[in-house]
Amino acid sequence: MWQELLTALSLFLVIEGMIPFISPSKYRNFVERMSQLEDTNLRFIGLISMLIGLLLLFFIKA
Repeated sequence: MWQELLTALSLFLVIEGMIPFISPSKYRNFVERMSQLEDTNLRFIGLISMLIGLLLLFFIKA
């Protein structure tokens, strides 16, 4: 179980690192726009992201 969790975390970090590496200016603009959103909007985006991730995991494991 720990190996799978660490593998998933590693892949997450690789993918997250690719975005600013490939296009730092677009990433900076994205982060700036996200910082201007209200907390409720950020929470909603986080909720949607988690739900999509859970659905993907469900379909992968099924």
